[in-house]
Amino acid sequence: MTNLAENLTSAAAAHPDVTALKCDDLEYTYAAFDDATAKFATHLASLGVEPGDRVGVMLPNVPAFAIVFYGIMRRGAVAVPMNPLLKAREVEFYLTNTTAKAIFAAPMFGAEATAGAEAAGAQAHLVDDAVLADVLSGVAPTPGVEAREDTDTAVILHTSGTTGKPKGAELTHVGLARNCEISGRTLFHAEPGDVMMGCLPLFHVFGLTCGLNAAVRFALTLTLVPRFEPRKALEVIARDRVTIFEGVPTMYSALIAAKQPGDDVSSLRVCASGGAALPLQVITEFEAAFGAAILEGYGLSETSPVASFNHPDKPRKAGTIGTPIEGVRMRIVDPAGAEVPVGERGEVQIAGHNIMKGYWNLPDATAASIDADGWFSTGDIGIQDEEGYFSIVDRKKELIIRGGYNVYPREIEEVLYEHPAVAEVAVVGVPHDELGEEVGAAVALRPGVAATVDELRQYVKDRVAAYKYPRHIWLLEALPKGATGKIQKRDIAVPSEYTA
Repeated sequence: MTNLAENLTSAAAAHPDVTALKCDDLEYTYAAFDDATAKFATHLASLGVEPGDRVGVMLPNVPAFAIVFYGIMRRGAVAVPMNPLLKAREVEFYLTNTTAKAIFAAPMFGAEATAGAEAAGAQAHLVDDAVLADVLSGVAPTPGVEAREDTDTAVILHTSGTTGKPKGAELTHVGLARNCEISGRTLFHAEPGDVMMGCLPLFHVFGLTCGLNAAVRFALTLTLVPRFEPRKALEVIARDRVTIFEGVPTMYSALIAAKQPGDDVSSLRVCASGGAALPLQVITEFEAAFGAAILEGYGLSETSPVASFNHPDKPRKAGTIGTPIEGVRMRIVDPAGAEVPVGERGEVQIAGHNIMKGYWNLPDATAASIDADGWFSTGDIGIQDEEGYFSIVDRKKELIIRGGYNVYPREIEEVLYEHPAVAEVAVVGVPHDELGEEVGAAVALRPGVAATVDELRQYVKDRVAAYKYPRHIWLLEALPKGATGKIQKRDIAVPSEYTA
């Protein structure tokens, strides 16, 4: 049997005086972190939360998130991490969908959380670091952790809902425990003494597994940044001697732009990128400026999340997502489900210990995503090369079909990122009466650098086949992003002159 919280009790027993959580001046040692979660488990019991009950967590990257999360694990309940920026109707959906009994939310987002909880019939508790410490001050700690089966659900993470209502991916205790252990051991070579940057949202699977859970598993120090700002991140790297940094591509782009000559980033040992394709130009510029390699990987909420990575002890292939992690298999299949030859495009499928238990209360959606042999269909288009390295070409649903020709947005985005004036880009399909779809590109320029739409269009036209270059390009100050900093293509509005 496995309870994810056992990683914390083990870390506290072996390294009680190591700093576990740090957020500017607020610090918790592993002994104090462990004690706080044990008290929170008692508090949950007093609120009527039983093992197996669902509990919402709507907190930013502060120590309170970690205490609430691991307290839920100790109680044997199920955590439902939620973006603090959700509105009341979204909160209501998440809580109603999981029949959650309670939610713990930050006071600054209290109005939406409380309204959503009331509509869902759940208890709303508003806590920040100070309030939580006060609540727990007179509480007796619960000894040990609640016994859980390996396949019991630990976390329900809602997918982004790009194709409809969000679905709750059920991640198990053993799946999360193995994913954070393998990630820390094989990718980061983590060991006590390492300091990990916690600027990826902890309510997101990347930040939760590879950040919080991996830090706890290897007794690292997790230095938290409630809201990512590149200058603040650079200050924390220098102040706390950060050795492991994890981010999404837009974070790396922002750090490149914000770095100043006097910034000390010499402590960085390894960086990891996921969540979206990392442009080759960003890799090149970051590594030249920071002196630390970026390992690019791949995963989804449904895969706990890590499925593949460029491993530090293998040759790195920039622009690929590397090879499957230990215990995980991947393959590329055609629409009929048959494997395609090496080098040919197809849908990426994944099998292994990291695959979710299923979608909460959606047996049909689960059966449509995971076949009888355990292969999970990702909806991503990829290829595999002769050496077993995988590359993501595009999301299946983002494929643009222009006059019968397939155009993969990632390819065009890579070209535009090479233009010295381009900071951000998203290539999308624009409806067209005759061609079906036309290629469009939303572009944000680097500060203080000018470029015209015609110049950008010609730049791509000179570098790709005639049917691929974007006929429609429009400039924005910044592209819309989700909570993790990932560009949200579904939120990009195509100018009316291109859709009329």
